This record gives sequence, structure tokens and C-alpha cells, in this order.
Amino acid sequence: MNVDAGGGDRLALLVLAQYRMATTEQMHLIIAPEVRIEQTRRRLAKLRAEGLVDRVTLPQSGRTRAWFVTRYGAQVAAEWPELRGWQPSKLVGDRTAARLRAGHALTVTKTGIAFLQNARRRGDVCRPLDWIPEVHHSLGSGEAVIPDALLFYRRSHDDGDGGVMLRAFVEVDRATMGPERLAAKIAAYARLHTYTPVPVARPRPAFHQEPAVEDWRRRYPVFPRLLFVLDGTGPAGITNRITALHAAIQQPAPAGLVRDIPVLAAPLVDLLRDGPAATVWRPAHDPDQRVSWMH
Repeated sequence: MNVDAGGGDRLALLVLAQYRMATTEQMHLIIAPEVRIEQTRRRLAKLRAEGLVDRVTLPQSGRTRAWFVTRYGAQVAAEWPELRGWQPSKLVGDRTAARLRAGHALTVTKTGIAFLQNARRRGDVCRPLDWIPEVHHSLGSGEAVIPDALLFYRRSHDDGDGGVMLRAFVEVDRATMGPERLAAKIAAYARLHTYTPVPVARPRPAFHQEPAVEDWRRRYPVFPRLLFVLDGTGPAGITNRITALHAAIQQPAPAGLVRDIPVLAAPLVDLLRDGPAATVWRPAHDPDQRVSWMH
């Protein structure tokens, strides 16, 4: 193995491990958009020859190749501090599993690239590893919320917010489930917003007990905003899904969540055309509005 420490090979392996899957073009846009794509192709071929990554050729896609880490590659990447606490998928390195999950995984990667490119254009800070798919958030009793991605995005000091850090849970919907099932995810996030784990410890005198706090506060100073990115359907389907999200937040459980954070939805095609910072997002509480997710 000859992964250049601190260099392009290391970043490529880290990105592919964290993102789960990416095409050659996507990897190029993420790690090295300023150079020719041939350099990215050579880098991926080198990592494959070393047994760190593998690829599948997608059917009906003009022989597009989707890359993913092998078990060996995941073991190497997991040792680096950038991925501290990262857990590889149980299906890592499985070519059949990679082919079957490629549609969703590559759409999540495409969404992440939209935010990366938006930050580069605006002079904001959103680096490749600031897009983190499948972060586990426990709800207790074996249940969990696992967003398609967790986004960290720092606004430029040149704008009116003076370098504010934004965080978002991102759900990428490809219309493979009904609108009601999509909307049910809001209730799961509402549970996460209020979930307070029961401490397992010896009883202490009442005056020594610390007040219980929500579990998410161990990770975030504020609860991340919730973004739904909609794909795989036309305008009528988009409207149906946003209507379902609007109905979901009218229920009692999500009320506190919606008071505290923005819950927004936008078609992926609009993000790709105008950029995520544009006023393409529809608030779940008022779908007739168009806002930027950053405000």
C-alpha cells in the first residue's frame, strides 16, 4: 500500500469511505475539480490496484462506474483521525450490495456536491468531509434516527451573519416510498429533539443529581435544521410530498421541533440549477413561501 499521507490518495479514500459511493466524475468534483479528470481516474485506478477501493459498472448508464471502498480500504480509513467514530456499512466491499444501493447512494452524493460547489462559489466553508452520510442518532430501545447526511456549513465572514456555522440533517427522497412514509420522518426527528436517555448509574442524593438533557446536545450546540431534498418525480409528485410534510407538522409531536428549527423541502433539480443557497426551499409550515435554507 502506498497511500500518500496528507495527499490526494488519502483524501480520495477518506471521501469514498464516508460518502459510501461515488462515480468517477463525482469523485473528481469532490476532491480535485481544479485539475483534469484524468488525474482522478489514475488515482482511483491506483487505489483499486492496491486493494483499497473497487467499482461496479451500472446498467443502462453508459457504463458509468460507481466506486466504493473494500473491507481493507474501510479498515485503513477507519484508523485515521478524520473518521474517528465512523462506522462502515455492514455491506462494505459487497459488489452486489453496491450495485443495488447505487441509485440512492449516488443521489445522496450528488446532493452533497451541490452544497460543496455552492460553498466554493460563495467563499463559504464546506469541505468534502463536512458532508457525512448515515450518522446514527439513538432514540433508545434499539431505535435510531439515521439521516441520509449530516451537513456542516460555515457562512463567509463577508456576509451579514459573520461566519455562522450551519448544521442540517438532510433526507434525500427519490420517490421510492409514499408521501406519508416520507412525512413520518418528521415525527422521528421530533422524538430525537426531545429524547433524553435515562442514565444508568448508582442512585445519588437528590442534591447531587444533574438535570437530564436531550441527547442531541452532546453533539450540537443547536439542533440541526431539517432539509428534505426531493427527486424521482415530477411537479405533481413534488407537490404531493410537500403537502404530506405540511400535514405532518400539524400533529402535536412535531410542534416543538418546528418552533425551534426550519423544516424545509426543495426539488433536487432546483438545487442543481440554482444552487442550495437560492430561494428554492419551501417551509413545511408554509409551502407557498420560497426561502434560502441559510436564513
